Amino acid sequence: MPPALMLYDTFTRARQRVRQPKPGRPITLYVCGPTVYGRAHIGNARPAVVFDVLYRLLRHLHGAEHVRYARNITDIDDKIMAIAVKENVDPQVVAARYEGFYVADMAALGCLTPDFTPRATDHIAGEHGMVAMIAALVARGFAYHVDGHVLFEVSKFDRYGELSRRPMDEMIAGARVEVAPYKRAPADFILWKPSLADQPGWDSPWGRGRPGWHIECSAMIRSVLETETIDIHGGGLDLTFPHHENERAQSCCAHDGAELSRIWMHNGFLNMGETKMSKSLGNIVTPRELLDAGWDGEVLRLALLSAHYRQPLLWSDDLIYESKRRLDRLYRFRGYDSDMKTSLSGVVDSLADDLATPDALAELSHQRDRIRPESHTLMEQAKLQAGGSLLGLLKHSTDQWFQASARGLHSIDPDLIERHVARIEALRAEKNWAAADGLRDELRAKGIEISAARDGSVTWRKA
Repeated sequence: MPPALMLYDTFTRARQRVRQPKPGRPITLYVCGPTVYGRAHIGNARPAVVFDVLYRLLRHLHGAEHVRYARNITDIDDKIMAIAVKENVDPQVVAARYEGFYVADMAALGCLTPDFTPRATDHIAGEHGMVAMIAALVARGFAYHVDGHVLFEVSKFDRYGELSRRPMDEMIAGARVEVAPYKRAPADFILWKPSLADQPGWDSPWGRGRPGWHIECSAMIRSVLETETIDIHGGGLDLTFPHHENERAQSCCAHDGAELSRIWMHNGFLNMGETKMSKSLGNIVTPRELLDAGWDGEVLRLALLSAHYRQPLLWSDDLIYESKRRLDRLYRFRGYDSDMKTSLSGVVDSLADDLATPDALAELSHQRDRIRPESHTLMEQAKLQAGGSLLGLLKHSTDQWFQASARGLHSIDPDLIERHVARIEALRAEKNWAAADGLRDELRAKGIEISAARDGSVTWRKA
């Protein structure tokens, strides 16, 4: 009997049990994907990796045929259009380029391909498309039309704000809501807006135009998952308001009050230093930069899973180093490829408890520590491998992993080496010889020789 899967629901502020699938009613999961106007940074990768683990767990508990996972692509946006104008190309050229980069980067981090990857532009027209949903909202009195714009009237939905649980004026201030003369109230949000002659546009009852951001996800959920109420809706904490609040409002109103999702999940921010990593602040590093610097995608994936998904995660060189060390220890007893079914109770129980990946990783380490080199069995190795697979880890053979390390494919670039050399100098100055020697050994394993002079200075060279 599989354990009950309990997930923290942002709406109720409590853990909720995920229902069991029934014939014709698979578990449905929708995660907000990228707006494809630039390379994803490592913070953007956190929800992709977190919800990939949830997807793997659901498939393990219920079978792949009983799970449906959708992660969208927003391929129509003002930022995409601005880049297209700058490059003098069609906006879809820009969107296709960065969608390709995103898919490749997430695959390198071990993410499975979702069952559905809907693009916004493919769901504007049609029976369950955005235009049809907007028309329903207008007909039911929840939206109004002004000068080619259609807006959702927040005051008509008395349950607005229940997801965010913040006063309206605080929500509006925090989201920097656009002030416009065609709005009846500041919180009213765009469902449809007019397009200029040189901008992408689609025909609608309100004139040629394009959708607002929030309506896209509501329509794609209804279209590809074929239900008004899904089981799990995921995304980053920053999407709680206004995006998810607005999604919920328009979907409830379009579907006779039916809730959009039974459980709302939000992963915490990824911070660089004391600040949330974001493109607007410029404090970002991309998966591609880290991959090109020699880090294996599994190292980055483990780093992203090292903290509980609801907690903030501090991204640093030390985190990457420690993740590599943990994988090295696991791979020393991973060398047996098998499809055999084996007990995964410790890892599964941890993940079933609100996706507690730190506990699941600790369980893997415990399994590894119980394997004695002189007497280990194939079953013990298979158990370790199967637990790693549930987390999207340990997909290489032991030989492949350490041969890649020997070739320097898990190494770092010179700037990062210099920072670690400075750390070694500081540790030696503090007389923390063990920590300094440990870091020196890690660099030596990557083909970097460290030399310490009598004056305390440290230098490095490739071996």
